[in-house]
Amino acid sequence: MRIPFEKLKAEFKRVLITLDFPTDKADLCARIFAENSRDGVYTHGLNRFPTFVKYIKQGVIKPNTEPTLLNSFGALEQWDGNLAPGIINALFCMNRAIELATTQGIGCVAIRNTNHWMRGGTYGWQAADAGFIGINFTNTTANVAPWGGTTPTLGNNPLVIAVPRKEGHVVLDMAISQFSIGKLHQYQSYGNQLPIPGGYNDRGELSTDAGAILNSKRVLPIGFWKGSGLSLVLDMLASVLSQGKSTKQITEDGLEWGVSQVFIAIKPQSTRQTEDLVEDILSFTKSSKQVNTDKPVAYPGESTLKTRQKNIEQGVLVDEKIWAEVQAL
Repeated sequence: MRIPFEKLKAEFKRVLITLDFPTDKADLCARIFAENSRDGVYTHGLNRFPTFVKYIKQGVIKPNTEPTLLNSFGALEQWDGNLAPGIINALFCMNRAIELATTQGIGCVAIRNTNHWMRGGTYGWQAADAGFIGINFTNTTANVAPWGGTTPTLGNNPLVIAVPRKEGHVVLDMAISQFSIGKLHQYQSYGNQLPIPGGYNDRGELSTDAGAILNSKRVLPIGFWKGSGLSLVLDMLASVLSQGKSTKQITEDGLEWGVSQVFIAIKPQSTRQTEDLVEDILSFTKSSKQVNTDKPVAYPGESTLKTRQKNIEQGVLVDEKIWAEVQAL
């Protein structure tokens, strides 16, 4: 089932206004949720919206609060998110990092006490659209077992790196697990097997059964021990730079709220040499002999642009059951 983008956004906005969101914040959050689905990240677009509403009703997300500045150290700032919507806080922080980078070459904004930002790539695209290199990451509740462990003590801490490009930005948006938790739920709901193992079942065996992996809570980190280490240091950086909660503390709260995040913007040299260097790297990468002639080598963000264009032209693909659920809110 496909829905026009503006209709999808309007429905999100309608629901948020009934939940006492200021009109401007309702419009901004609705746009981001709709854009996430438009770009093919359905797990953090329409599919995530009912959970967002639930957190608002539980008082975890506070529609009317604003982030406040805690400390400023030149190109580095610390903010308190005051449990405002994670989307609003994240857009603000990346914009503030861009402002710092405009005058100082680099800007880093760390925020504590904020909420889930939905698709992390949103803020990479935001930086790249403004002509800046963007780097952002967050910690989460513990849902990944460290390498050598059997119980989850690491967060599936997403990392985003974006490089601006006229012909289409390069935007790496990755979870630290082989498959994001949202993607596992998607495979489970459709009854499909994962294309490659994504974690372990209760017997400690590598599995392609999304349901079995979710039940065992043993999601496979990317690169085995390497992904395990990366998750650990991202949690450390987010917590230390923001002076906020760690994955351990977030997990103890029972719900994923009050998380810590970091947003970095870097002003690249705007020269033809820089543009040629980026194109040369991409061209060399894509020159690799293809495994499947029907699937060319792609750079991070390339498929997003194709999905975006298709959903703009044909309407945004939605899960009929979840769409009906949102309409009934």
